[in-house]
Amino acid sequence: MVVLQVLPSLVTGGVERGTVEMTRAVAEAGGTALVVSAGGRLVSAIRHAGGRHVTLPLDTKDPLNVMWNARRLADLIRVEGVEIVHARSRAPAWSAYFAARRADAHFLTTYHGAYSEGFPFKRRYNSVMAKGERVIAISRHIAALIEARHGVDPAFIRVIPRGVDPAVFDPDAISGERIARLAAVWRLPDGMAVVLLPGRLSRWKGHEVLLDAVARMGRRDVCCVLVGSEGRDGYAAALVRRAERLGIAGRLRIPGECDDMPAALLLADAVVHASTAPEAFGRVVIEAQAMQRVVIASDLGGPVETVEHGVTGWRVPPGDPSVLSEALDHALSLAPEERASLGGQARQAVLARYTTRAMQDATLAVYRELLA
Repeated sequence: MVVLQVLPSLVTGGVERGTVEMTRAVAEAGGTALVVSAGGRLVSAIRHAGGRHVTLPLDTKDPLNVMWNARRLADLIRVEGVEIVHARSRAPAWSAYFAARRADAHFLTTYHGAYSEGFPFKRRYNSVMAKGERVIAISRHIAALIEARHGVDPAFIRVIPRGVDPAVFDPDAISGERIARLAAVWRLPDGMAVVLLPGRLSRWKGHEVLLDAVARMGRRDVCCVLVGSEGRDGYAAALVRRAERLGIAGRLRIPGECDDMPAALLLADAVVHASTAPEAFGRVVIEAQAMQRVVIASDLGGPVETVEHGVTGWRVPPGDPSVLSEALDHALSLAPEERASLGGQARQAVLARYTTRAMQDATLAVYRELLA
């Protein structure tokens, strides 16, 4: 098979990681894996995975450039003998949609997010992600959204969750040196429990809810770590000011992006997903579960499917610091054997349903379905 994946750029994020993972899967299956984007630091990862990258300005939303990209993509499809065009983001998907029609290639999409519709014509703009001959939804939550918003026949939707590499996210594979390095860099106080919230610093991710919850806790031996990249709106500074008002600034760490998430998760006593809007999937949840961590997640969106309440973690009402505080206090008070039991069940659930290999095999099956 000859598969062409399109996305805006290759900088960082779940869409980009999924693209690299499927590049590797296609190459390992004996196919040709092509990726087109505006470029970025993960271009080398595409090459290492056995694929080839072609640079086009697919990060544009300008209609004229979208059509120009469609012509360039159509030429590439013909020259390379591309059989399947796999679109992963909206603006590039429009170019890919028109190019696939011109060059007579199969068109497939992965619907990665619960795209907002707050502006006029936004549903029309989003609709290209539902135009695939098959539409991959990354969770049952997203599958239901696709059907409701775009009227797609469920027979053409394939639910393929994101996955983690259990060899990378393996608690037995993390050395003490890796954990100690992070603890030193983050200046974590000795003897304190670590509550970790991984994720981009955006207001809907619920960082303020977590700060309020930690402040409500009767115990003062809890250090809160917010790991993730920050936008340009000064949100990190606003979180520090909030922590100062709550009296927990000395127990707050905002280290930015982390280059060793397996070690960061293993360093945590509890991992929190506090999003106040539905998450399409929530990859950090299964990464934490793979590391046998205690997970507390908002009871909406993707984590409803990945966190079995009371068995592989806990789900709490979104935006409620009081309930989150109680859940955190309970989680941090678990006896070692209880913590080990819950962590073991969480990892087994990930191994059974949410691995990178499972995602790759299921997506390859969709490719073969189209070619058949």
